Amino acid sequence: MIIIIAIVVLLAAAVIAVLVSARKRSTDAEGNVTGRLTQETRQRDRQAGRTPDLDGEAAASAEARERSDETRDSLVATGSTPATKKSGEVAKYTPADEETIGISRRQFFNRGIILSLSLGLGAFGAAALAFLYSESTGGFGGKVSVDKSVKDIIAFTSEKKEPYYVPEARSYIVQYPIEDIPKAEKVPQYVKLIPGMDQGVVAIYQKCVHLGCKVPWCASSQWFECPCHGSQYSRVGEKKGGPAPRGLDHFAMAISGSGSITIDTSVVLSGAPIGTNTTSQGAEGPPCVGG
Repeated sequence: MIIIIAIVVLLAAAVIAVLVSARKRSTDAEGNVTGRLTQETRQRDRQAGRTPDLDGEAAASAEARERSDETRDSLVATGSTPATKKSGEVAKYTPADEETIGISRRQFFNRGIILSLSLGLGAFGAAALAFLYSESTGGFGGKVSVDKSVKDIIAFTSEKKEPYYVPEARSYIVQYPIEDIPKAEKVPQYVKLIPGMDQGVVAIYQKCVHLGCKVPWCASSQWFECPCHGSQYSRVGEKKGGPAPRGLDHFAMAISGSGSITIDTSVVLSGAPIGTNTTSQGAEGPPCVGG
């Protein structure tokens, strides 16, 4: 939770910094926006040794006054009166209508940059929060709906003599003998599995508890047998042999009144300890590993 708050604070600070930078302008004593040469421009001018051309400026001013006089005389001759202001009156600046002149090139690029940065920061923040605080409703790591009902799975496993594999949940659903439930109730690791066992099924995680290999089903022995290091597990995932430190892990299941199944893969339930043998199932044929 602390990490999430830190990310939100950093994103907010970045957005504020971008907005402040974009709106920063030089203003005069009355708060009006004014232009300002950058430090880099002033430095280049100093290095180039530029000095004011006073003679040229005087000539340009005289020429400008002459043109102004000619224009005024022309207006008087045609009966028009040039715009004047009273002596001592200070001309007031009237800003142009933005809707009339549109936006300047600088404003366009500034707004484009701000929009791009905002979108980028927003997308990053959303992705970070989704990664750190995800409640998946589908797929591994969340709740996975099984496409078959309890009745259909029991019929499938009885006919095929193999578990029903759910790839989205990375787990096998196998039958659990109803008559062995009293033994299972005495195993602390099976507490959350009892509701599913009462319906005759249990969900087993495909990952070997030794070094994490995917454990396939062996049709001949009717056990789960790991091809990596030879760990063996019974039909319900209880350890039978090999270097595994316990039985296969499980997932809790929610079964509705109609028999539909939802596997909760957000929490891995630890497998039963070595020596647990609630079903007393032995190998029903030759093993697939080391046989």
